[in-house]
Amino acid sequence: MIDLQFGLAPLLLLLIFLVVAAIKILREYERGVIFMLGRFWKVKGPGLVIVIPGIQQMVKVDLRVVTMDVPAQDVISRDNVSVKVNAIVFFRVVDPERAIIQVENYLVATSQLAQTTLRAVLGKHELDEMLSERERLNLDVQQILDAQTDSWGIKVTNVEIKHIDLNENMVRAIARQAEAERERRAKVIHAEGEKQAAHALLEAAEMLAREPAAMQLRYLQTLTQVAGDKSSTLVFPVPVDLMGQLLARAGKPRAGGD
Repeated sequence: MIDLQFGLAPLLLLLIFLVVAAIKILREYERGVIFMLGRFWKVKGPGLVIVIPGIQQMVKVDLRVVTMDVPAQDVISRDNVSVKVNAIVFFRVVDPERAIIQVENYLVATSQLAQTTLRAVLGKHELDEMLSERERLNLDVQQILDAQTDSWGIKVTNVEIKHIDLNENMVRAIARQAEAERERRAKVIHAEGEKQAAHALLEAAEMLAREPAAMQLRYLQTLTQVAGDKSSTLVFPVPVDLMGQLLARAGKPRAGGD
């Protein structure tokens, strides 16, 4: 009887060990890809999962969004400017089976693919487009990555370009270009103002030419303004038309006179 008990004890311990090893608990954001004798069986989780030791193996997959920092990449723009660009890629696993079976390490594969895609996409654009159209470039990189990682069961949700680093010489060149652009705009605005002023003066001259009385009033107004100065001697040029009208009025006989 005692020998039987000593013989069952190891078997009982082994059974307890197998049961404990077979019980797996997966969190809400985790899935388990189960292989039976090396072949894919099914995806389980979340919650309690039973895996038969020695016959079945389970690979955990995290379904949460992964935030991956893409290292700085040397990019040569279409206008032959060398810059360093780094970005952030947001993606998540939507098909655990393909993420484990179709690619060896989906995290490393996505990182390498993001680096090459970033260089390829930005290299097709000029520096000005990189600096001013980041939203469009982000969308282009995201769409290309999403299309290429779809067969891996991965969904790329967003791509954000963080920094575009320029060398010191290029920074100074951009500053000079911006200053030249400001000067050009100032000259254009000044020329436009001169054009509008000349147009207004032309309209005023045409109006005064059509109305001689308005010209006389304007002349008298100018004389009044000049007379307000403290000069002791004033010389007023009198238009011939105005003198002729004054002399004509002075030569008219008064009504009821001799």
